[in-house]
Amino acid sequence: MMSNRYSDTLFQLIHSLEKAEKRNFKLYIKRSSAKEDLKIIQLFDAMDKLNEYDEKLLLKKLPSIEKPQLSNLKTHLYKQVLASLRLLKTSENIDLQLHEQLDYARILYNKGLYLQSLKILERIKELARSYNQDSFLIQVISLEKKIETLHITRSMQDRADRLTAEANEINDRRRIITQLSNLALQLYSWYIKNGHARNKEDETGVRKFFIDNLPPDAHKLTGFYEKLYLCQSYCWYAFIRQDFLMYYRYTQKWVDLFNEQDFMISVETGHFIKGMHNLLNAHFDLRNFKKFEVVLQEFEKFAASDATMHHDNFRTQTFVYIYSSKLNQHFMLGTFKEGLSLVPYIEEKLQEYSLFIDPHRVLVFNYKIATLYFGNGDYSTSIDYLQKIINTNADLRNDLQCYARLVHLMAHFELGNFDIIEYLIKSVVRFMAKMQNLTVIEEEMFKFLRSTFHISRKKLQPEFVKFLDKIKQYEKSRFETRSFAYLDIISWVESKVYGKTMSEIIKEKHVSNRRKSEQKTNMVAMDV
Repeated sequence: MMSNRYSDTLFQLIHSLEKAEKRNFKLYIKRSSAKEDLKIIQLFDAMDKLNEYDEKLLLKKLPSIEKPQLSNLKTHLYKQVLASLRLLKTSENIDLQLHEQLDYARILYNKGLYLQSLKILERIKELARSYNQDSFLIQVISLEKKIETLHITRSMQDRADRLTAEANEINDRRRIITQLSNLALQLYSWYIKNGHARNKEDETGVRKFFIDNLPPDAHKLTGFYEKLYLCQSYCWYAFIRQDFLMYYRYTQKWVDLFNEQDFMISVETGHFIKGMHNLLNAHFDLRNFKKFEVVLQEFEKFAASDATMHHDNFRTQTFVYIYSSKLNQHFMLGTFKEGLSLVPYIEEKLQEYSLFIDPHRVLVFNYKIATLYFGNGDYSTSIDYLQKIINTNADLRNDLQCYARLVHLMAHFELGNFDIIEYLIKSVVRFMAKMQNLTVIEEEMFKFLRSTFHISRKKLQPEFVKFLDKIKQYEKSRFETRSFAYLDIISWVESKVYGKTMSEIIKEKHVSNRRKSEQKTNMVAMDV
């Protein structure tokens, strides 16, 4: 949940400003405000110096401002900060440029300068079309139609027919875009709440929803946004169902769409960043080690560019996704100890960006860090991070809530805290059953822990061998191995069977898989 220090919206806005933005605001307000309005600068400075929002302390620092005045002054200050940012940021964003030009066209129309307004509207249409901004075209055509309906402009023969055709074409396109963007959003929302499909019933429901809401002939669409939201819809659909090959294909198409129209990266930077994040996830899920490294390097290069560094939102997003991928890389390689070296920096940045990072991302980081500590054998610290997830009140990621409790149970088993194991097993089983999250793997895990926690460690090894035989048969079963996407249970059991650390087991698998991949590549080259 968001800290109380950011409970006030004006306080949030002021503390999100960079030095240059604060300096620009001071210049703007002194230039555009009357002397009596300069009280808001005093309010701005006082709020800027506060570490957390405290109204009593704020009024104490501003003796010239009475409590009844404060609310109005804050509202006025909020609007003025936004106005100064709008002037400063207009050139950086195509949306703001188009809005500005559209405002000019409306001003000219209201002044009775219809032909000048139409000229600006024509320029806006050209710019909007070149950047795929159909939503602005709707507003432009609406104003053009208004002018043509109310005034005799003689600006063009057959203008009514042309405007009608343009409006119909754009409305049809926007309808499809809206349908696809709704589909992508609802599938993503399903994943944020539930994670991967828990069972056949989940998958059937998601498949029916997907098919029912996918526009006919969707694959024949050629527009940028139609293709973007189609790729996103297929990505979430595949990811929920753990069809990682389909997930990879459509994340690659998502990123390729931006590479084909690279000018759109500056227009839809957030969507490009999200696409790169999902492409990295796809390579991670498929264990495409080399491609993962290549994409991660490309992403880091992009994150260091001026276009990214000058925006709080993009700087925060790239940090979250790059460091999530770096942790995934350590999970792939089994380098848990090395991965832990990233934790202090991640926590420092989570604190620095706390205003911008949503609770879901923090939840995911806590889970990844907890599993790093678990893999490295530091079960006590793993429990500390898992408690942060278990104790959260956010209605997010039921899957992580479930598996945090499972790993928490396993950590206590490793620590030999057998006096609470039976209670924890009952508690976790009850919680996972309530969330409809129990698979055969979890049931087998609970049976194993319940029947072995009282056995001495020296006699446990044969029990681990039996347990490994049981769960290995489910390794290729999509629904039963849902748990493997959250914790490498097989590698944990193998570490007990072969008397090695989880890190050693995963490293050996990585080396073996890499050799197989290289052999396949060599064989293909020989065939060619």
